[in-house]
Amino acid sequence: MKLIIYMPAMNEEENIQSVIKLLPGTITGINAIEYLVVDDGSTDQTAALASGLGASVVSHGRNRGVGAAFQSAVQYALENDGDILVGIDADGQFDAEEIPLLISPIVDHKADMVIGNRFTNGKPENMPSIKYFGNNIIAKLIGIISGQKFQDVSCGFRAYSQETLLRMNLFGNFTYTHEAILSQIFKGMRVLEIPIFVRYDVDRKSRVASNVFSYAFQSSKIILRVLLDYRPMPFFGAMGGFLFGIGTLFELFLVVYYIFNSRFTPYKAVGFIGLGFIIFGLLVFLVAFIADMINRVKMNQEKILYELKKSKYDNH
Repeated sequence: MKLIIYMPAMNEEENIQSVIKLLPGTITGINAIEYLVVDDGSTDQTAALASGLGASVVSHGRNRGVGAAFQSAVQYALENDGDILVGIDADGQFDAEEIPLLISPIVDHKADMVIGNRFTNGKPENMPSIKYFGNNIIAKLIGIISGQKFQDVSCGFRAYSQETLLRMNLFGNFTYTHEAILSQIFKGMRVLEIPIFVRYDVDRKSRVASNVFSYAFQSSKIILRVLLDYRPMPFFGAMGGFLFGIGTLFELFLVVYYIFNSRFTPYKAVGFIGLGFIIFGLLVFLVAFIADMINRVKMNQEKILYELKKSKYDNH
């Protein structure tokens, strides 16, 4: 079994060597370990220093984001016979000694994807409160959508089985953490959380969440897109039902008023407004059925893509 440990890095020449040196060289149950640095547009010596320590390097010509870096790592792992892919930050934020713990559920065939949980004991020391609060809100939202409880859905310290990588079809360059969880759960993969240690420096700035409001907006867009891609019927159905219900209430009010007063005035406009809501709700229902049909086609396409990938990389 081959493990590939990848680090997304941009201008990490101060930390990259020490992080690579701390990575495990042997793990029980793993026959081979390879280090991979995805250099996301660095302008310093990050790539050269990583290569000098024996790490494989995939370089982006410009900064494309951690989502794009992850997609590059997934492709590299599949092309190089990786059975498990682990992502860990290149700034030393996570404890590399916990990698065996992280991959253990995959090695034991108890999970397909394992996420590090930074919040088992509450807010980590030196983590900004607003970021901790935002992570909790997003975790609850992901839990509602997926039907599975999570504490930490934004941690980049994760492990993926080869089966998960073959089914991974992501499109966001900004981030991938939430999209990966939802898409894999919707495909029937087993996603597990385990407690991990995290170290926050007081002056540390996140590559993804330097602006909390921008991060929340971008993450919300990605979550909404995944929801539309994999659960269009519940999304549009709920919206259509809400609009149809409001319209029905307007019309019921008008009918009751007419029964007791034998006239519609001065509430004729209520009837037209209610009719508008009902028509709009029915149109949204129609969109729900069309989106559901498109989703079925998409799921069949993803199954075909999975089989093509599996055939390609099995014969690699």
